[in-house]
Amino acid sequence: MDHVYIISRYHRRLCLLMQTADETVKYTEENWQAELQKENEQLLAENAKETEEFLIEYNMEIMAENNYYLEHDIKPPNEDTWYFLRESAGLLSLVSLFTIIIGSSIVANEFRWGTIKLLLIRPISRSKNLLSKYISVLLFALTATIFTFIISLLIGSILFGFDSINPIAAVERDGQLIGVSIANEAISDYAYNLVNLVMMTTFAFMISVLFRNSTLAIGLAIFLMMAGNTIVAFFAERSWAKYILFANTDLKSVANGTMWLEGMTLPLSLTILAIYYTAFMALSWIVFTKRDVAGQ
Repeated sequence: MDHVYIISRYHRRLCLLMQTADETVKYTEENWQAELQKENEQLLAENAKETEEFLIEYNMEIMAENNYYLEHDIKPPNEDTWYFLRESAGLLSLVSLFTIIIGSSIVANEFRWGTIKLLLIRPISRSKNLLSKYISVLLFALTATIFTFIISLLIGSILFGFDSINPIAAVERDGQLIGVSIANEAISDYAYNLVNLVMMTTFAFMISVLFRNSTLAIGLAIFLMMAGNTIVAFFAERSWAKYILFANTDLKSVANGTMWLEGMTLPLSLTILAIYYTAFMALSWIVFTKRDVAGQ
């Protein structure tokens, strides 16, 4: 639930306001308690008329959040830079896409263009050549991630400003509501996505080494990235599904206990990712250092 609470809260606020006065509610120290109580009254009235069970349950979840703020005397956060920063974390999927394209072709293109011989006749070992290319791809991914974070922070500051230095939001974890720092959540979103980005970059890099055709390498890497969740869902009933790479790349869900596969824990996922990472790097190194390029 926590990954959509930003959208849900402001979507419901919009719905409530459309029924009343088409104006934006901004919680202040003076009015937030009255506004939450007003929302609860409107939701209760709506539930009395509602026939759809899922809408009734949805409204009950909203009221539970409102009651959490009231009971703990916490002013609900307004939409500000931290919210914008969390939403902008979705842009990292584009960073992943561009990084995969680069990582999938950086070695394969050497074979495609016939420049692999010129590269290997230099007085530098194959291992160092391979490592330099891998580090280049990682630096691109890291630079693109930092650039996205900084630009999102600047745009959010200009458009929304800061509601407070460390706003607290109610989030459901393990079946109960707790208060979490939105600033910490925004930063952790980028940190967890960076781990996923490194894994997908390494995976794409391995494919680039294995396949001499850059088009095939790029297409296969992008397909597996996009179909990863579908693959996991297809084998979800299998006990070994939690060991699939793509089941462990969403570390945020695993850490928060919202991962839909049973038996998933953060230490387990980190161990599995470390094993995959080692296997990808080892396979890339073995293939690249042993491959015969005389016929290229």
